[in-house]
Amino acid sequence: MSRLKQLRMPTLQSFAAIADKHSRILILGSMPGEASLRAGEYYAHTRNHFWRIMAALIALNPTADYAQRVQALKSAHIALWDVLQSCERDGSLDSNIDKATQVANDFASFFARHPAITHVFFNGSKAEQVYLREVLPALNLPDIVYLRLPSTSPANAAQSFELKLAAWQAINTID
Repeated sequence: MSRLKQLRMPTLQSFAAIADKHSRILILGSMPGEASLRAGEYYAHTRNHFWRIMAALIALNPTADYAQRVQALKSAHIALWDVLQSCERDGSLDSNIDKATQVANDFASFFARHPAITHVFFNGSKAEQVYLREVLPALNLPDIVYLRLPSTSPANAAQSFELKLAAWQAINTID
């Protein structure tokens, strides 16, 4: 095996979107971290605040099994996905994503299948940056409102849970 091949980072694949025809809100991450990829579940890292924040916002049980939490999101008309379909990354940090390997998900098809979505919330700055650079220019969706929220990742330790939750309250302002 060549040295170049040995140094190459693994190619990661994101999950399918969690959404249904009633979804009005789309929450976008960048790419699942290692714990999520191992578990096959969004936001599986035990120190990620996503499910705890959702519990506070939409009254779901953060310790319920994954299928119940997913159903609670759908019942609240919230869709969940990642901006990237695939990329190479060493570890879980967004800063380790190899920009040259980023492949965005097919948002044109997604929005065509989910026309009720009116708001997109980015779970952190990387999701917003990649979406604005690689996805938005190809879309014609003038009525969608975009807002970046603080990352729920444990890597975002500079903000307390309470500060993150206060910012994420913006989701509850959607009719």
